[in-house]
Amino acid sequence: MTAQGYAVFGTAIGDCGIAWNERGVIAVQLPEGSEEKTRARLTARLPEATEATPTGEVQRAIDGIVSLMDGKRTDLTEVGLDYEGVPDFHHRVYEFIRTIPAGKTLTYGDIANILGMPGGAQAVGQAMGRNPFPIIVPCHRVLAAGGKDGGFSARGGVATKRRMLVIEGALADEPTLF
Repeated sequence: MTAQGYAVFGTAIGDCGIAWNERGVIAVQLPEGSEEKTRARLTARLPEATEATPTGEVQRAIDGIVSLMDGKRTDLTEVGLDYEGVPDFHHRVYEFIRTIPAGKTLTYGDIANILGMPGGAQAVGQAMGRNPFPIIVPCHRVLAAGGKDGGFSARGGVATKRRMLVIEGALADEPTLF
């Protein structure tokens, strides 16, 4: 999976990154706290990538991610992904996860059952933890049993996951003391 280019762009949840090659998007990087940290994390994952102006299709993916994180019901299922090096099971899970619309959630167990793997919730969770395309493959829409948050490997962990779900309308914004 050789990267052709990458870009860092601002969203309502912070600076995200995206990398691509001639076959499609190869990685999305969730915010790391600053533009520089996001860029560093993305280039550590893909050291051969060079910063570049996004192509038309990649720019549409960026615009879609920004729109979705602004709370608009944006469909990212048409964004082309390069699955080279992604295990077959993960690919299957990711393609299914892409069909979960904004504002909706499923559990790891639900997905395992739908994919014909009763008892496979842990395998689905492992696939989510290795998702190279967060937001485009919306792993944040997958919850633990009973609708609990479960894990989230991005910076900020479950708080980031909850924020994304609130933006999409899948969770109510929790009141604070202030």
